[in-house]
Amino acid sequence: QVQLVESGGGLVQAGGSLRLSCAVSGTIFRLDVMGWYRQASGKQRDLVASITFDGSTDYAESVKGRFAISRDSAKNTLYLQMNTLKPEDTAVYYCNVRQYSGTIQYAYWGQGTQVTVTS
Repeated sequence: QVQLVESGGGLVQAGGSLRLSCAVSGTIFRLDVMGWYRQASGKQRDLVASITFDGSTDYAESVKGRFAISRDSAKNTLYLQMNTLKPEDTAVYYCNVRQYSGTIQYAYWGQGTQVTVTS
């Protein structure tokens, strides 16, 4: 099993910054893809940013140029630096990791951390 613990959410004014962290522990082989998703109230959960084991990144259009995803492989920790936050960034942010065990890919989720941006 793999456990994910997120931290760093909170309340911030528009234009401010937050940094989310996701600590991964448990039975880790290779974390092939790590990502951040968010779910605003009444909406579906959407991908915010992802990073592969070799460092390739992908971002939602709405956060490009403002958010930066990174990982510390030695610490099995994922980060999301969020700058120039907007009220529409308000959501619960979830950490997600995927890894293969043999030929089967497993996905794991954190419990979520609330980010609230006030205008």
